[in-house]
Amino acid sequence: MIEILNPTELARARETGALVGDILHTLKGRAAVGTNLLDIDRWAQEMIVAAGAQSCYVDYAPSFGRGPFGHYICTSVNDAVLHGLPHDYALVDGDLLTLDLAVSSGGIAADSAISFIVGASQPAESLALISATERALAAGIAAAGPGARIGDLSAAIGAVLSAAGYPINVEFGGHGIGSTMHQDPHVSNTGRPGRGYTLRPGLLLALEPWVMVDTATLVTAADGWTLRSATGSRTAHSEHTIAITDDGADILTLPASLRG
Repeated sequence: MIEILNPTELARARETGALVGDILHTLKGRAAVGTNLLDIDRWAQEMIVAAGAQSCYVDYAPSFGRGPFGHYICTSVNDAVLHGLPHDYALVDGDLLTLDLAVSSGGIAADSAISFIVGASQPAESLALISATERALAAGIAAAGPGARIGDLSAAIGAVLSAAGYPINVEFGGHGIGSTMHQDPHVSNTGRPGRGYTLRPGLLLALEPWVMVDTATLVTAADGWTLRSATGSRTAHSEHTIAITDDGADILTLPASLRG
């Protein structure tokens, strides 16, 4: 299903996106050496509930997971990159943490992810990894607008990731979003320009470049959810929900400090 939102729905999407961006920004500020992943999940729950919103993850039970997910946020550490199930783990200096949050409010969902390093240590390899996903995300957003095709976005994302030297997995990527968290069209993190669905104003997309240092192969952890790099290498993941407008694309999931 591909949804095209009307102006009233788009206004609600902007509110949901702002909420997601603000929660992630707050959680990043609280994540420190010694912080437990279960505390991050609890803080996310408290902020979602206080806002009168709903988690898209608690009851999430797709075919590839051992569902339902049962938590409010994905917390992926170091070699984990997607669907990181919060568990009893205290962050240590130099951990690469990815927080992925999807929330629904007013009947419209928004989805975003950030990767960052915890503590004083800032390993160069990890910084480069994070930077590549952020630059790829920016390239995908820049390619989006009415009349563009999904392949244009995929090609822009893939060009940045490939130039940085990272293998690209095509099992999981970006997606349409609206009244539900995951919709068509699928947005691969690499592709050929000029192909695929033509973007229209009112379409919401969650773009999410993610990479692993030296492999494109994922393995599923024993918890049935967390996806890790097959080699144990570090990973990073950046994501924004965008709205296609008459003259381009708006990022909906920016924190308040970055919104105009």
